[in-house]
Amino acid sequence: MPIFDRVSATAALIRTFTTTFERPDRLPKSLAVMAPWGPSIAGLAAGAAGRYPTRTAIIDESGGITYGELWRRSLGIAAALQDRGVGPGSRVGLLARNHAGFVECLVAVAATGADLTLLNTGFAAPQLAEVVAAEGLELVLHDDEFAPIVAGCGADTLAEHEHQPLALTHRAVRPSRQAGALIILTSGTTGRPKGAARSSGSTSVEGVAALLDSIPLRLGDVQLVPAPLFHAWGLSHLLLGLARCATTVLARRFDPASTLDQMIEHRANVLVAVPVMLSRLLTVDDTSPTPDLRVIASSGSALGAKLTTDVLERFGPVLYNLYGSTEVAVATIARPDDLAAAPSTAGRVALGVRVEILDESGSPVPEGTIGRIFVGGAMRFDGYTDGGTKEVQRGLVSTGDLGHFDGGLLFVEGREDDMIVSGGENVFPIEVEELLRHLDGVADVAVVGLPDPEFGQALAAFVVRTTSATLTADDVRAHVRDQLARHKVPRRVEFVDELPRNPAGKLLRRSLT
Repeated sequence: MPIFDRVSATAALIRTFTTTFERPDRLPKSLAVMAPWGPSIAGLAAGAAGRYPTRTAIIDESGGITYGELWRRSLGIAAALQDRGVGPGSRVGLLARNHAGFVECLVAVAATGADLTLLNTGFAAPQLAEVVAAEGLELVLHDDEFAPIVAGCGADTLAEHEHQPLALTHRAVRPSRQAGALIILTSGTTGRPKGAARSSGSTSVEGVAALLDSIPLRLGDVQLVPAPLFHAWGLSHLLLGLARCATTVLARRFDPASTLDQMIEHRANVLVAVPVMLSRLLTVDDTSPTPDLRVIASSGSALGAKLTTDVLERFGPVLYNLYGSTEVAVATIARPDDLAAAPSTAGRVALGVRVEILDESGSPVPEGTIGRIFVGGAMRFDGYTDGGTKEVQRGLVSTGDLGHFDGGLLFVEGREDDMIVSGGENVFPIEVEELLRHLDGVADVAVVGLPDPEFGQALAAFVVRTTSATLTADDVRAHVRDQLARHKVPRRVEFVDELPRNPAGKLLRRSLT
C-alpha cells in the first residue's frame, strides 16, 4: 500500500476506534484481555468485554445483554463444545436468524478454533443436506424453528433450546492457538452455494480501513442491523460493531415499520441494510425525524437510481452504497455526495483497492467502455472450500459483473450472464428495469431473457404493481418504447405479486426463466 494510503488508513482506524473522552486504562485493559485470543472473532468479543464490560452489546426481542455478559455466555457455549470434541480442525455450521444467540454461537465456535460455516436461513432441507455434505460439517447449531430442516441433514445438531442453557455455565475455556476459518456461502443465485473461506484470525487491517475511510462509523455507535448476519454485509458490520464496542440492535425477521420504530426508539446512528429493505422502509407511512441517524450503509445488490434518490429525500445525505462480493469484499464505495450527483453509481474505488475494467482478452478498456469488472484488495478471499476459485486476470479477481468508469465513478451494468442478446443486440436488464421503476404504478420489476425462435432471446418484464395500480402490459411497453431503442421493449409483460429473492435480498433471476 502506498505511503499516502497507509496514512489515510491509519487515520481512519484512529478516528473509528478511539476517542479523546475515554478513561486512559480502558484500551490497555482491552488489549490485555484480547491477547490470549489474538485478532480473531473471539478476540474482538474479549477485547470489547475488557474495555466496556457494562455497555450494552446486543439488543433483540429478549432485551439487552452487556459485553461482559456476551463474553461469559459465549465462553459457556464454547466450553460445552470443547467437551464434545470441537476444536481446531472441526467443522461447524450455524443456522440462525439475527438475534443474540447467533452472536454467542459465532464467538463460541471461534473460541474453540473450529471452522465455522454460516448457513442460509432460506435453505430447504435438501439444499441444507447438500451444503452440509459439500462443506464436511460435523455439527450444526441452529434455531429451534429450523429443527425440521436440519433433521437428517447428515451432521450432529444442537438446537437453540439446548445450547442456550449452556451459556449460563461459567466455565474456563482453553484459548485455541489456531484460528479457525470463517466460511461465508455465496448467494447461490447461479447454482449451489459455495463456501468462500477467510481465516477468522487474518482480517486485514487495510481491508477494514478501506471501509472506514469512506463510511463514518464511530466508537460506541448504536447500529441497527436487519441485514442477515449469515451474509457478508451484515456479518462485517456485526464484527466492526464488536471492534468498536457498538450496541447492535437485531430482530429475527425484518419488518419495515418495526425497523423504523427501533431506529427512533434506540436513537440509532447506523442502519445496515440491503436495497430491498430500504425499498420497503419507504412504504411505511411514518415521516418521523431520525436526527441521530448518521449512516445508512447499503450493499448486497444493485441499489438503483430511483431508490437512491428516494432514500436521500426521506433520510437526508446519510446513504453510503458499497459494491463488492463475498469473494472480493470491498471494491467501491459511493458516498452521499457521489449518489446525489450520480444516483446510479457504485462509487469510487475504495482505499487500497484496485478495480480494472477488462475486455475478453484480459486487457484494460478505455474509460467509458463497458467491460468485465476485476478487483484486487487486501480482503480477497482464500478460495472456495471445494478447491476452486474465481477467474484471475492481472492479479485481480473477477466479480462476474460488467461495468464502466466515468469520471472516477464506477457504474455496474449487471451480471455477465444476465446480459440479454436479442436479435444480435446486447441488452442490459438493469437499464430497462431502472426506466420502469420510474413508471407510476410500478413497485418492483425484473427483466430477463427468454428463449425466442426468431430473436434468440426476447425480453420479458415481470412487474409488481403498487396497491390499486391499473397499469397494463401495453402501458409498460409504451413507456419503454418512448424512451429506449426498439430491441429493448419487452415482448412479454407479466404482473406478479412479488419477485423471487433470497434472504439477502438478491433477485433470483433463474426462477423467472
